[in-house]
Amino acid sequence: MSFTYLKQMPSPAMIQEMFPISKKIQEVKKERDQIISDIITGKDNRFLCIIGPCSADNEDSVCEYINKLAKVADEVKEKVFIVPRIYTNKPRTTGSGYKGIASQPDPNEKPDMVGGLIAMRKMHIRAMTETHLTCADEMLYPENWGYVEDLLSYVAIGARSVEDQHHRLTVSGFDVASGMKNPTSGDFSVMLNSVYAAQHKHHFTFAGYEVKTTGNPLAHAILRGAVSKHGNTVQNYHYEDLIRLHEMYESMDLVNPACIVDANHSNSNKDYKQQPRIVREVMNSRNYSSDIKNLVKGVMVESYLIEGCQKISDHQTYGQSITDPCLGWEDSKKLIYMMAELNK
Repeated sequence: MSFTYLKQMPSPAMIQEMFPISKKIQEVKKERDQIISDIITGKDNRFLCIIGPCSADNEDSVCEYINKLAKVADEVKEKVFIVPRIYTNKPRTTGSGYKGIASQPDPNEKPDMVGGLIAMRKMHIRAMTETHLTCADEMLYPENWGYVEDLLSYVAIGARSVEDQHHRLTVSGFDVASGMKNPTSGDFSVMLNSVYAAQHKHHFTFAGYEVKTTGNPLAHAILRGAVSKHGNTVQNYHYEDLIRLHEMYESMDLVNPACIVDANHSNSNKDYKQQPRIVREVMNSRNYSSDIKNLVKGVMVESYLIEGCQKISDHQTYGQSITDPCLGWEDSKKLIYMMAELNK
């Protein structure tokens, strides 16, 4: 056999029972979920800012970052609605490298999948409890949904997962806003087909059960740039791209046309310092075109305490990314204030 079965994983119910959330946090999550829903559906004119580290590698530094973020979130709450990124799974293009705290609670140690589930849940609960901000995570492994379904207010499906049938059908059962990124090829049709699948009901197998879903009307598009056949990055946040996406949305049987622009990845050519400029351009496009304003509901930004990134070592800089480079805190704060100013 090619598989070596090491241990049976605890069920989602077991992990949730071990690390429950309080009734107060349940109420906070319900309220924040509704606000995000209202933004996606156009009932609330605030601008979504999904912001945080590329990967949430350390509970203390991530929670320190989110505590700082909470203070700014309160200052801009009339214009901008902040959703912190706590991304606990890291997709890898070649399959090698650090795969996130859900796989490796300690980046310097061997993978520990059970320990990772616990670390993932504890970090989300601590952030929620300390700040009353419920967070976003990428659903790299659909079966992980049960371990965090009572915690997340936003879910992203990555560029390498968006074409996968299992991801698409699983999102159709989520009860929170879920963004489907364009694939690395940049094909808008693939992304919108994924949104279509997620918005409609399905009958399939999931986590050892035969299930039915009702469809997720809050599924929407995320533009993250692309890579050409020659390996060059191609941006898709410009005015013309947003108009094209609006027209394609109009031609399909989709509800709640909505889009989030990822300001990093291929859109920035992986130059994290370009994120403020990209966000400013997106905001200006929204203010120029009512169609774009109605379509683009927010942005994604990669940000941490210390700018840049570092390699994994035994002497890591506290609060600096160990995966993709991020904006530092001061620049991130200025960026959020700019969003509030430009959301007219």
